Amino acid sequence: MAEPNPPATVGKHPCPECGGELQWNAARQSLVCPYCGTAVPSTPSQAAQAGSAVVELDLQAALRNPAAGRGWGGGGLAIEKREVQCQNCQAISVFVDGKVASRCNFCGSPSIVAHQALNDPITPQSLLPFKVSDAQMRGSLRQWYGSRWFAPNQLKSAALTDTLSGTYLPYWTFDAQASATWQADAGHYYFETESFQNSHGSMQSRQVQRTRWEPASGSLAHFFDDNLVPGTQGVHPNLLRQIEPFPTLTDLQPYSPEFVRGWTVERYQIDLGKAAQLNQQAMQAQMQALCGRQVPGDTYRNLQVDARYQGRSFKHILVPVWLVSYTYGARSFQVVGNGYTGTIAGEQPYSWLKIAFAVLAVLLLILLMTALNQSPSGSL
Repeated sequence: MAEPNPPATVGKHPCPECGGELQWNAARQSLVCPYCGTAVPSTPSQAAQAGSAVVELDLQAALRNPAAGRGWGGGGLAIEKREVQCQNCQAISVFVDGKVASRCNFCGSPSIVAHQALNDPITPQSLLPFKVSDAQMRGSLRQWYGSRWFAPNQLKSAALTDTLSGTYLPYWTFDAQASATWQADAGHYYFETESFQNSHGSMQSRQVQRTRWEPASGSLAHFFDDNLVPGTQGVHPNLLRQIEPFPTLTDLQPYSPEFVRGWTVERYQIDLGKAAQLNQQAMQAQMQALCGRQVPGDTYRNLQVDARYQGRSFKHILVPVWLVSYTYGARSFQVVGNGYTGTIAGEQPYSWLKIAFAVLAVLLLILLMTALNQSPSGSL
């Protein structure tokens, strides 16, 4: 019996000069051979062509049939990939046709082990390719470190850009048509004149603000377009919010393995069901705020919102992030950069000696100004 043919590997782009595998280069915005430097204009792979344009997927259908749309863009063909999980922060990294790192990109721990998933994750339908190169990000990071006035001097001099790594993070985007009815007590301010006795026993008058409450109600329609929910376990959520937004409404490209070859990809650990719940909570809070703005008058109370959401859809996307993880003393810190816009946010240790000197300087300045104000002026 003949041996079965081995599974084909899709998304391969051999270098026309040396035969090496081309990889996405952020600085040159094209596919580049890492061995000989040959650049080739980027063209959609078979996987991207099979997926056609970036589309929204029906949320309820996906939740009813979780097995649909899984894999890594192979169109039924195998893609070489490896997964490792950090034993410190639990982040799962995926390497597509590339080498596996010896340390976790997210926390720097060397405690990473091979990870075998029971099921393939839902396929990313689209991504934002890296636009900011590593050289540009290193320069921005040095400026960022230099502006940390209360950081220890050792941190500024080290700059720590040698640990810089480019990573594609998993995100979910959600769309929905929302409609709501609301009712509340609308408050209208008015003023009354009242008399009072001052500390000297004299009668005086003043204006006092009062509130007149009236029932109010209304309705609201709103479309939520590409609301983002991170699926990452490795990057701290407060840092992600600082480097958003990612231009998912305008610049997404169909997923293709060429974009992620040679880069680290984090596998989502916030699944579609959990992400949909987080999105529902965020939409409800935003609808509450939008309805509150419709209440007439100057203030309101007892706002009740009955919101409904129809046509909910989603995309699983990858976004580019530059990441530095470092340890200072006994603590771990992260600095992240948006790989498409260049926005940076980070955590840092503080020098309490610098802070103490700053506080002391402010106190001395206050004492000096107080002494100058109390000294007799015009004396000979």
